[in-house]
Amino acid sequence: MPVAFVPHAGGPITHVELGFPEEETAAFARYWRSLRELPRTPPKAVLAVSAHWERPSPTVMSASRPPMFYDYGGFPPEAYQLTWPSPGAPELAGRVRDLLGKSGFSTDADPVRGYDHGTFTPLKQTYPDADVPVIQLSLVRGLDAAQHVAMGRALAPLRDEGVFIVGSGDTFHNMGAFGRGGVLERSREFDGWLTALVTGPADARDRGLERWVEGPNARFCHPREEHLIPLMVVAGAAGADVGVKTFTGEFMGSQQTGYHFG
Repeated sequence: MPVAFVPHAGGPITHVELGFPEEETAAFARYWRSLRELPRTPPKAVLAVSAHWERPSPTVMSASRPPMFYDYGGFPPEAYQLTWPSPGAPELAGRVRDLLGKSGFSTDADPVRGYDHGTFTPLKQTYPDADVPVIQLSLVRGLDAAQHVAMGRALAPLRDEGVFIVGSGDTFHNMGAFGRGGVLERSREFDGWLTALVTGPADARDRGLERWVEGPNARFCHPREEHLIPLMVVAGAAGADVGVKTFTGEFMGSQQTGYHFG
């Protein structure tokens, strides 16, 4: 299986009318739908790493029928009526914990956690029939980049077991700057640096991602890095595979880019 990092933009952007420009919404929808064709064969399951879940240790969703988790506010009523009944995968949750444990991580499971919008917004487009089992893996509080690259490396064997690993975040996430003048140019500069790193040799890529704060405008683009950290997990799981840029679009005056490996 390949691994992918996808920008998920804002809230339930493609599922509810939120006033975003139609061309922006349509571009993200096309991109997320294209993920279905990325694996050469349909995956047995998807492991999603969302920017919107942090725990003290790596934690997996273990429910057989995860609920929805509307982790946003201020949207129209229909944003809280969305459904996406994709089944969970308790056995995969156990396998994730086993792999992480063998690499020295202390892990946990959450039997009640639901799909947050970092997972259901893109994957509801990718798998609209909710016919692929999906679980989420949390980020680890502290958001240490090297630790999350190591988590990805530990999970790499899942790729040979039919699991499609998807990291969901954004390559620009500065809530106070969205929609303001001058943001696009600064986000493009960081995005270009990041893309050159991700599409370069794997060893240099991983070292560079661990020092992502050295990139141009890095802290402007990510005052808090939770939306970038899923990329670290994906890159770790990619191993020697070289990244490919698969999507570039604009969202609220910023540039957003997606990548896949393998």
